[in-house]
Amino acid sequence: MAHKRTIVKRILACVAIALVALVAAGAWYVNDYYHADAVALDVMADADGDADGVVVRKLSDKAFAFVPTSPKAGFVFYPGAKVQPEAYAPLLKQCASRGVLCVLVRPIFNLALFDADAVSVDDLRARFPEVKSWVIGGHSMGGLAACDHASRHEGDFAYVALLASYPNTDLTSFAGGALSVVGSKDGVLNRKNYEAARDKLPRDAREVVIDGGNHANFGNYGDQGGDGTATISREEQQERCADAIAAIAQAA
Repeated sequence: MAHKRTIVKRILACVAIALVALVAAGAWYVNDYYHADAVALDVMADADGDADGVVVRKLSDKAFAFVPTSPKAGFVFYPGAKVQPEAYAPLLKQCASRGVLCVLVRPIFNLALFDADAVSVDDLRARFPEVKSWVIGGHSMGGLAACDHASRHEGDFAYVALLASYPNTDLTSFAGGALSVVGSKDGVLNRKNYEAARDKLPRDAREVVIDGGNHANFGNYGDQGGDGTATISREEQQERCADAIAAIAQAA
């Protein structure tokens, strides 16, 4: 009997050690992420607006809005995996300066796939009744989260906008349109999966290739492992991306 009790104690001790290691590994994983740079944080701090008339407003712990003076459309944006959401502030400010009210989603653990329903369009419509049409999208894994949400709320969005991303769900019956924006120097995007996923997009999906752009420069979080070397500036890549998003958002 004593021998059995010893074995049970050893098993319980091993289980406890394994659980502690699992929790520690999980904590390390979710806290190991790309941080927004100083430029992005300065944009986030601009609550009073500037010459562009764009005001940054906190909507909740889950979302910030970049509000132009006279918004013509709305854009719900999901950040890439393990990227501090604030890193996308410069891109979204560029979009907002073109008349697109942008909502930056702040998902749990910086993993949008775990929090695809973080923002409700019904709530956004109540806050911003002047915005009549909404686009949903995201960067990299954030694009997958956007597609997941759009597939379950098809009537809420006029477009899906994917930045260096592709759908993981079938959007062929999606009533709206789709836009894919990719950099020609992107070394992170899985090109095989990207090409295979074309069949999951709406028939009239558009593609914009930013010549010289890479994966990480859609945001302001530094270089990303495995990425290609951009031959245009981060600012130019974001301006071209903002042009493409504003064009589909305002036409919706």
